[in-house]
Parts: sequence; structure tokens; C-alpha cells
Amino acid sequence: MKNVNIENSWFDFLKEEFKKPYFLAIQTFLEDEYKRKNIFPDPSLIFNAFNLCPLKAVKIVIIGQDPYHGKNQAHGLCFSVPGNLDIPPSLRNIYKELSNDMGDAPRLHGDLSSWARQGVFLLNTILTVEEGKAHSHKEIGWEKFTDNVIQKISNYKAQTIFILWGAHAQKKDKIIDTSKHSILKAVHPSPLSAYKGFFGCKHFSKANQLLVEHGETKIAWKNNKVLL
Repeated sequence: MKNVNIENSWFDFLKEEFKKPYFLAIQTFLEDEYKRKNIFPDPSLIFNAFNLCPLKAVKIVIIGQDPYHGKNQAHGLCFSVPGNLDIPPSLRNIYKELSNDMGDAPRLHGDLSSWARQGVFLLNTILTVEEGKAHSHKEIGWEKFTDNVIQKISNYKAQTIFILWGAHAQKKDKIIDTSKHSILKAVHPSPLSAYKGFFGCKHFSKANQLLVEHGETKIAWKNNKVLL
């Protein structure tokens, strides 16, 4: 597809994956879908999480499910929306927990690009969606691809922190080597479940403490600047 690109270190890391029949099938499917339907995000943003956070920079992995299916919402980062849009309910709860955990700070928008640029890999397990149809690309092969991404990170990097919110994300713990990586788990930040254990999980301060123990720089979670 035109305008699809992925940062060089990720391309080198995943180039064999891109040659496999299942990934070529994803590509063929999407080429047709983008011609006939409204598919999100824009092709140039499918690998935005990868492009904003090169492989060497990855310190923390946050796993989401599939992109927002409303117009203009999806931009390739899980839980994130462009800065000119209303903040979605789950992200509002993430900000509420962040405020309770790390101290009050104004959250002016829902763009998490600043997190990605600091080493937070914001990976959805499904990377595209049809407008108005959540999970519509669930069976096209994306989860196989992102499972392989997660497993490769687990195999080839050390001391990465995986943040797993909700049952869907927590299933990925089976492909993460806990002997050399840290996992933080909580229920999903959705309004339906946030009060059942997401609030009070303190994952932002815990992740920063783990980074310090690893000799890494903390994440400035409260940095809310939109960097174009």
C-alpha cells in the first residue's frame, strides 16, 4: 500500500515477518479494504507506534486492543487520539489514575506521542479497523503479527516493562519471559471496569521505579506537549 512505512530498526528486526504468507495476506486484504471502505488509521499511521519509538528506545510496552473506530480518532498509538479531539473515556481514566499516582497535572489533550518518544511502545494488538465497527479486523492476521512483535521484544531485549490492562492484554503474559522482564497487570481502564482495580494500581510510579532500578531514565508521564 502507498504511504505505509516503518522505522528502519523495526524493519530490520521484522523483515522476515513481512515476507510470511499471513502478512502478505494482511497486505492484500487491506489494499482492497482501503479502496472500498473507510478504514482507520490512515495507512501512513498504521505503524506510528513503531515510528515514534525505535526498537532500541523501547523501555515500556503498553498493550491495547484495536484502534478507535470513530472518524479521525485512530493514529496508531493505543489509547491515544490526536490532540484536537475529545479525550476518550478509557484515556480519561488513565489520566485520573496518573493524577492520583503522580500528582495533579493538567491533561489538555489525548495525544500520547510524548510518551512514545520517551520509550513507551503503545502497541495495539490489531492495527486497523473499519469505521464504526469495533474489532472488524480481528481475524485478518494482525494478532499473529503483534504476538510475534511482543515475543521478539521479549527474546531479544532485556529488562523491558510490560503494562497489561484488561484480560485481552493479560493473555500476552504467556509470550513474555518473566525471568528478565517485568509485568504490571490491572483491569482495563474502561468505565465498566476501572473501579474494580485499575484505580489505585499505581503503574506509572511503579514503572518509573523499575526504570531507576534498571539504570534507565524515568518517563515524564505528565509531559503533555504535542510534538508534531
